Amino acid sequence: MILLISDLHLEEKRPDITRAFLHFLKTRARQAEALYILGDFFEVWIGDDGMSPFQREIAQALRELSDTGTHLYLMHGNRDFLIGKRFCREAGCILLKDPSVVRLNGESVLLMHGDSLCTRDTSYIKLRRWLRNPLSLLILRSLPLNIRRKLARKLRNESRAQTRMKASDIIDVTPSEVIRVMAKHNVRILIHGHTHRPAVHHLEVDNQPARRIVLGDWDRQGWALQVDDQGLNQAPFELAPIEAIEP
Repeated sequence: MILLISDLHLEEKRPDITRAFLHFLKTRARQAEALYILGDFFEVWIGDDGMSPFQREIAQALRELSDTGTHLYLMHGNRDFLIGKRFCREAGCILLKDPSVVRLNGESVLLMHGDSLCTRDTSYIKLRRWLRNPLSLLILRSLPLNIRRKLARKLRNESRAQTRMKASDIIDVTPSEVIRVMAKHNVRILIHGHTHRPAVHHLEVDNQPARRIVLGDWDRQGWALQVDDQGLNQAPFELAPIEAIEP
């Protein structure tokens, strides 16, 4: 069994999500051969040198799972693209490039966070291109921590304000870009997060049937895509299981 999740947006302000995730790691994920986390794992990440006690606690929980034999893979999202090698070493996970092609149930599957597919949001795509430039990353990582915190807060607030003002189709993926990327990587299954719109979309790529599976975000409930002998199936679950709540 393999599990895929995304968009947990972990932060201290949401202890319910943290509690549910830690419970997920100690139960369901322990039965998995691998766990893939496809971006926006944290609500914000200012750099490995600025890890908080909360973030280190999450890293330790991941390491404990990794030590049991479950392979862990992490992909950058638009909120936590500054996660680096230090965190991955502490957490016992492998950092995946976005996009990446992996084998699931004997088939090539394209994994992405999903934000790069939203090409109709031109202002965001321009910002993303600048932020992911190696020189920009070098500059960002060299800034003092307090400056990075202020910048992250500013970007997050602006993103929320702009998202409320933009039409829903603008902030969703561009269908033609989905087909282009899938054709480029010669795959018939794409799995991504980012849009917070869990669904299975059926389409055609090079005149062949294809699927785009959108992972759900963890907010009012959790979501996980399970890959096993039954296929690829995503389902929600209670965010705060009773047995995970401490008395």
